[in-house]
Amino acid sequence: MRRLRTAREGINSLAANKLRTFFMMAGTIVGIAALTVIMAIGKGTEKQVMKRVESFGPRAMMLVAGGGKTIGPPDSSVTTLTLSDVRAIREEIPDLEFVTPQAWQTAATLRQDANQIQATMWGVEPQWHDAWNWYPAQGEGITDEDVATMARVCVLGSSVKRDLFGDADPIGQSLYINKVSVTVKGVLERRGTSGGGGGDFDNRILLPITTAMRRVLNVDYIGGIRIITKDSALMAEQSEQIVRLVRERHRITPPAEDDFRITTPLAIAEVARGTSRTLSLLLMALAGLSLLVGGVVLMNILLISVAERTKEIGLRRAVGATRRDIFAQFLTESLGVTFLGMLLGSGLGWGVSLAIGKLTPLAAVISWEPFALAIGFALLVGVFFGVQPARRAARLHPVEALR
Repeated sequence: MRRLRTAREGINSLAANKLRTFFMMAGTIVGIAALTVIMAIGKGTEKQVMKRVESFGPRAMMLVAGGGKTIGPPDSSVTTLTLSDVRAIREEIPDLEFVTPQAWQTAATLRQDANQIQATMWGVEPQWHDAWNWYPAQGEGITDEDVATMARVCVLGSSVKRDLFGDADPIGQSLYINKVSVTVKGVLERRGTSGGGGGDFDNRILLPITTAMRRVLNVDYIGGIRIITKDSALMAEQSEQIVRLVRERHRITPPAEDDFRITTPLAIAEVARGTSRTLSLLLMALAGLSLLVGGVVLMNILLISVAERTKEIGLRRAVGATRRDIFAQFLTESLGVTFLGMLLGSGLGWGVSLAIGKLTPLAAVISWEPFALAIGFALLVGVFFGVQPARRAARLHPVEALR
């Protein structure tokens, strides 16, 4: 009962000095809000990473022309990745389900009557649909006959279909790609945009790989190879086997740099998480600095409060309050300030996180972890920075304090 009364007196003192209380908890509010936002963005980034890995394919690998990067598009200046590399991988690497080549052009010009747009052109084989688990929603996909005959046919992404044909049925209609006439035979299922506000997956057009290489691009090399393993547990070993095979075929001897790179879901996740981890550490350091500054401000204002309230302390001691009572009162004030700051900071952080998720490409996921950490930080800051003022108040001699 006595402790409860002491705690109530501490809370009443905070309520009686609202402006001073606000200044004491300002640093805690900022620090906890920053911590909440950082953890929400971190969780959101992790969710985006897993979504990206799922989109890429948990059993998928990409062998892409051009070295020196972990992920990204092929290097158009590298012309050493060919269809013979595809055949070699199919024949020499065991336990692969699909090995399908792709020829790229990222800004192909498409024209249909008066409509003209730019889209990504992919030259593919029939296995592309199975390798990407991406099939026509309308019409047909690329077939073996299309590849064998260099057929002038194409399959549109849904965005290309919308931009060139609107609501009209495009099947059987013709369009020009880089001045080469092709006939639409299908429209792909809609995929939307990539995680994190990236490019439009549906802004693409598929051609038979032979048509793309010989009629449209006039090249004898490819940009990449999509590889699907039968067992994801074999992926690490298979990727090493592929690297050794392609190095041998391209006559690359370390320490010479590879003219290709192989990307796996683990590599994508590691790059994304590494970037997120670095940013999170930096922001958490700033949040910690805010909490430290807030704690110092809290301690200094409490010390000033002790000096201003010496008569109050002396009177309480004179009517029977013990040093422990005085110590408990000031420590209660310190903890009350930090816990109130924690609540306000958590609310502010959640509000900012929700706004970030709605107004920016960043994803933010609200979870219980920031609240648990906020309670821990509030307790730590309140006790650590509140002990010294509380001890000073408790040590005041009642007679001297009343003078």
